[in-house]
Amino acid sequence: MNAPALVEAAVLPLSQPLLDALQAAFGARCSTALAVREQHGRDESVFDVPPPQAVVFAGSEAEVAQVVALCAAHRVPLIPYGAGSSLEGHLLAVRGGVCLDVSRMNQVLRVDADDLTVTVQPGVTRRQLNEALKHEGLFFPIDPGADASLGGMAATRASGTNAVRYGTMRENVLALRFVAANGEIVRTGSRAKKSSAGYDLTRLLIGSEGTLGVITELTVKVHPLPEALSAAVCFFPSIDAAVRTAMQVIQLGVPIARCELLDANAIRAVNAHDKLGLKEQPMLLMEFHGSEAGVAEQAATVQGVAAEFGGEAFEWATTPEARTRLWTARHHAYLSGLQMRPGCRAVTTDTCVPISRLAENINASIEEVEAAGLPYFIVGHVGDGNFHMAYLLDPARPEELVTAERLSAQMVARAIALEGTCTGEHGIGLHKQGFLLDETGAEAVALMRAVKAALDPAGIMNPGKVFAG
Repeated sequence: MNAPALVEAAVLPLSQPLLDALQAAFGARCSTALAVREQHGRDESVFDVPPPQAVVFAGSEAEVAQVVALCAAHRVPLIPYGAGSSLEGHLLAVRGGVCLDVSRMNQVLRVDADDLTVTVQPGVTRRQLNEALKHEGLFFPIDPGADASLGGMAATRASGTNAVRYGTMRENVLALRFVAANGEIVRTGSRAKKSSAGYDLTRLLIGSEGTLGVITELTVKVHPLPEALSAAVCFFPSIDAAVRTAMQVIQLGVPIARCELLDANAIRAVNAHDKLGLKEQPMLLMEFHGSEAGVAEQAATVQGVAAEFGGEAFEWATTPEARTRLWTARHHAYLSGLQMRPGCRAVTTDTCVPISRLAENINASIEEVEAAGLPYFIVGHVGDGNFHMAYLLDPARPEELVTAERLSAQMVARAIALEGTCTGEHGIGLHKQGFLLDETGAEAVALMRAVKAALDPAGIMNPGKVFAG
């Protein structure tokens, strides 16, 4: 198993001619202030890396192209930045350079309700988009938890709580515009639902983590708001019982919209944070979309399956307020979990396996972390075989980080052996570069490197990510 490692590289000073050109073009929107640089130079990963040498706030596609062209001319690294919510070191300036913040490019450009598509700038967040769509009776389903920007969600191939029914960003992005490493603007895809025209450049950019270009516009699918929505919680005697319930629900073909697992530790954390008073034992949080009759039928089927595995205290939340309270608590699970050990840092890892192997993967991971004695909590999009393990570490005890990385490596190795993946939605970034090689093999990684070299021969686009070295 290739353990994750941060490859140190020389960071050259930002050339004065480049800085002069950026400041002349952007004025106060080009900042070298330490506070601004530090804000754009950290995420939730365990890596401590010096911040970028400058931050530029772009307001248009033309400005993005201008910054990319200047960085290309001076052969200076460029790191795209959206909401800053990544977990695997995607936005860290490991080789210095310029951080390009596109969060001000936040306009919903076009809503085509008849075609169920919408076109947005990359800084639009999922909450902002859904607020704009609700008056059309539509919604955008991809929900990674954080209020991430759509550009970043495409770049990391995000998914989240609704993926079991609606898919990931891969299935929901129809077309893109992006600025390539030479400063040229490239258009991919169309608003048509399908195409056989040439290479699929749209999918090439989705999941590229900013290493191939800077996304400046997206056309995505949206969906009608369902006639009926209902959420339910059900408590189980064990993680295994909860996971096997989720497995059987999927195998029966129930079109459940969300199926989330929280272990007892996560429940304890959200209870403390959100004052919920939930039973502190493994829980499935589910949501059903459809017609009134369809939702009732789905719910009855799931309730019957849950009972077979010892599920009890099946509770319904049918009002918007009750559903929002439950899902807000689920989305707060990460921050709530951190408060279980004040001052801690978290190593958070995710894997995804075929649904039939999910229980095996989770149970073994729990046995390992409990044997090691590290505090932890688990949440999971178990409807599609994906779960997240967060190890809570004392920064003053470096041996805990060593233990957490060992446990993470064991969990990933097991997922790959079970014909799964090293990451279902976090991405590779800095943290999982060695695991990418384990999963895909040297030949596939060599092809990926060749694509990177062809599109970014100078290596300026978010260097040091995805590939080690």
